[in-house]
Formats: sequence, structure tokens, C-alpha cells
Amino acid sequence: MVSVFHGLVVVLLSLAALLTTNVLFYLYLERLQQPGHQPPAAAAGCEARHFKTTTMKECSPWLSCAHIRSQVRQLKLIGQGAMKQVYLAEWRGQKVALSTLMSLEYLDDFIHGLSMLQALQGPLVVQLVGFCLEDNTLVTEFHPFRSLLNLERVLAQERYRQQNTWQVRLLLAVDYVSILHFLHNSPVGRRVMCDSNSLEKTLSQFLLTSDFHLVVNDLEALPEVDPSRGLLAKCGHRELTGDFVAPEQLWPHRNQGVAFSDDLMPEYDERTDIWKIPDVTRFLIGRVPGGDLVHFHLFSIYEQCKNRDPERRPSALEVLKVYKQVYSSIARDGSFRDTL
Repeated sequence: MVSVFHGLVVVLLSLAALLTTNVLFYLYLERLQQPGHQPPAAAAGCEARHFKTTTMKECSPWLSCAHIRSQVRQLKLIGQGAMKQVYLAEWRGQKVALSTLMSLEYLDDFIHGLSMLQALQGPLVVQLVGFCLEDNTLVTEFHPFRSLLNLERVLAQERYRQQNTWQVRLLLAVDYVSILHFLHNSPVGRRVMCDSNSLEKTLSQFLLTSDFHLVVNDLEALPEVDPSRGLLAKCGHRELTGDFVAPEQLWPHRNQGVAFSDDLMPEYDERTDIWKIPDVTRFLIGRVPGGDLVHFHLFSIYEQCKNRDPERRPSALEVLKVYKQVYSSIARDGSFRDTL
């Protein structure tokens, strides 16, 4: 009798947890769809809640729990973090990425990331293929080059060396700034890339596509900011250090010997993303012929991005315009050829 009662309690607790997960998710979606917010966007050429990978001829509805359980086959583990495991998987002959939540401790982050994926679908965001809240899984399009951390390794391969040019690399930087501009002006509010407290962590948030473009992939840490409503953000609850993060993200009393306090730490807005643009761009440009000339033309906008006063930094759109102008100018004027 005791064992039966214990089993019943376990079942009831499991059902309660599942119900809570679904309620939280749908409440979140309802909030996103309030007046002023747009419904989930669609993949290019598809209606809302549909997807079409680069190897598909027709659009397909997002996969449901039943589809994922019966049609998606795990192949191998390709990534793992504190929150989730990522598997290379297969669906109807298509390679996809299957992500599974590892701990309920990160359930809120997982739900937030899924909600952002739904709301922000478009050419700058990895395609959502399907999800199952009951199993805490989601499926996205698979990109063989995987994260932007692999850029140098990919371009070092013989078959891709012709892509290792300042043109391709600068266009990757254009993609990066375009994504920031999109997130800062998204259909679900102004969003900050909080999971970007180091260069390596920032690069891991982006996927490199087979045609050498970028899409943003990890959206679990995208708080909304709106200074006009007093809505600001803090990226985590621990003290941040180093030169990569913006000055306003550092504990302001560190030189006075005052211990860090999350409660006293000031909040900030999306201009922390702008501060990081030059460092990410330097990585993207790498060491290729013409790279020094690109940096020379971008020197002024780099300095503006690195202004210690957030109010005086340019917007992502202003940076994007400069990047496009520099690309066009060098390509048109043959400035690179003149330096050979």
C-alpha cells in the first residue's frame, strides 16, 4: 500500500510539473502577443509556424511532440552546456539539431529561449523546426560548420581557402552587426545579448552557415530593455570582470575595496552590445591580406563604440551603415589593390 501511494505521489508531482511548464510557456507567449507585439514570424517563403531548410523544396509545419518522438532520430552528441545537450539528429533524411534540457533548474531560461525562437524567426535567426514542451526538447536547422568559434578551422580547410578573404570576413561582420540591429529593434521589444561576457561566449551564440553567413542561435538570455519605461537589465547576478564587457557592466566600487553586491549593481541597456563590436570584428577579420586596411577604415567607428559613456556610443544601425560603406568603398575604389 505504501509503495502504491508513493508511486501515485510521484505521478501527481510529475503531472503538476508538466502542467506548470505548459502554463508558464503559454503565459509567456500570451505576453509576447499583447498589443504592440507581432505574432511569430515565418521562415522565408513559408507561412507562420512553418519551416524550410536549405535542402527542402517545400515548407513544413513545426514538428509536434508526436513527430519528434517518432520521426526524429538521434545520431550523436555534438554539444553540451550547463543547460542543455545538443545532438545531431535526422528527420526524413534532413540533418537537424535536437536540443534537450538537462536540468529543470534552467527551465525558465529554456522556455524563454524557445519563446524568442518562435517570435524572432527570420533570415538572421536559426530556423525552428519543432519543439515538445512535455519532453523539454526543441529541434532547429543543423549547420555543419556549427558555431562561429570554428571560423578559423573552417577557412583553413583547402576547399574553403578561397573564402578566406577580407570581403567574406567583413560581410560576416556585417551579418553580426545586422543581428544586433535586429535584436535591438525586434518585434518583441529591444533585446540585449546577455550571454556575451567573453569573446568566446559571444562567438558561441552564432552559427556559421554553409554559404558563409551568420545566424544567431542561443536566445535564452535576451532580456528586454526600454529606458523610457525604466526597464533595464543586468546580465547575471555575479560580478563581471575584464576588458571585453562594457564599463557599465563592471562593479563601480571595485577600486574602493567594496565587496560586490548584486542588489547595488546598476542596470544597463543594449549599448553594452555596441561596446563589444570592435573586439568581435577583429576576430572576424582575422589576419588576411587587406585586413589592416579594413581596420584602418573602421578605426573611427571602433573608437565611437568604445566610448566609456554609453550615451555617446552609436546605435547598431549607425555601425551597420559604416560597415556597409567601408565594404563598398574598398571594393569600388580598389583601395586594397593600391596597397599591394
